Amino acid sequence: MKKLIDVYPYRQKNGYPHFLIFKRSSEKIYASQWRMVGGKVKEGEQSWEAALRELKEETGLRPLKLWAIPSVNQFYEAKSDTVHTIPAFAAELEFDAEITLDDEHSEYKWISIEGIQPYIKWPEQLRLMKLTYDIMTDEFLEILPEWVIEF
Repeated sequence: MKKLIDVYPYRQKNGYPHFLIFKRSSEKIYASQWRMVGGKVKEGEQSWEAALRELKEETGLRPLKLWAIPSVNQFYEAKSDTVHTIPAFAAELEFDAEITLDDEHSEYKWISIEGIQPYIKWPEQLRLMKLTYDIMTDEFLEILPEWVIEF
């Protein structure tokens, strides 16, 4: 079974995270859907290493900070009769980072938490983005040291 990862890139704007989303190329899986960074874990690679690699491949960037979101993206894929349980990572980018798109995407946008709804159609992705936002903005939550990945 293939192992997958999700990465939710963000930047801080006025103390709040804004998420980087991508429109999938019409030639690729999930054609024309808006999504976050995602991909397969290669043989011998840890999930967090795949997250860094996929972020670099899809944006040309390395994050300032990478941390494991304390939840997973889980869904059923009928074509392969597989339940996917996908580790999710948040990647803080520099505010003025210059994005270099790969051939998997046709465009990108920075969106606030309030602006997510028209773009993100997968309920688990929406939930994970909201969870990431809450962890960073709720006075009773914080990014725990155990979640932060040193790279």
